[in-house]
Amino acid sequence: MAARLFERYKSEIKPALEAEFVQNKMLTASLEKVTISVGAGMAMKDTKLMQNINDTISLIAGQKAVTINSKKSVAGFKVREDMPVGVKVTLRGERMYEFMDKLCSIALPRVKDFRGLNKNGFDGYGNFNFGLTEQLMFPEVEYDNIITTHGMNISITTSTNSDEQAFRLLELVGVPFTRKDS
Repeated sequence: MAARLFERYKSEIKPALEAEFVQNKMLTASLEKVTISVGAGMAMKDTKLMQNINDTISLIAGQKAVTINSKKSVAGFKVREDMPVGVKVTLRGERMYEFMDKLCSIALPRVKDFRGLNKNGFDGYGNFNFGLTEQLMFPEVEYDNIITTHGMNISITTSTNSDEQAFRLLELVGVPFTRKDS
């Protein structure tokens, strides 16, 4: 069974974007991938904590996360070559749509004092980046299994190069942005 958001994209969102922006249906904006990443910080020396971060991100994404190792030594940060420095997972296809649906309808509304995501997260090429301060907003994360709370960066890549089209796509998908009047 296809993801609920993907069905809505095909039936409602794509026709709305085609009517609003493009003459060629092949140029309609769509989601390409979602990347979730966590910088380990001081956790890089604690293998148990790194494994806990990896397991948490894998649980949130529904897909195995990859540990990222440093490429070179940096003495100022006390980092040696091939030390684990972060965790990331890239979602595409059905898992991407399921994650976006869960993020917009379940996780973001659970954030305390949430007023929407800042519209300044667009990079000029149609991609949107934002950070979350803790992982406990996702329903599958159990508080008892967490060693320490950590934030994450979520990067949403779209098929368009226009920030205006990407904003409208994400708005129709259900990403809550801050209002202009507030």
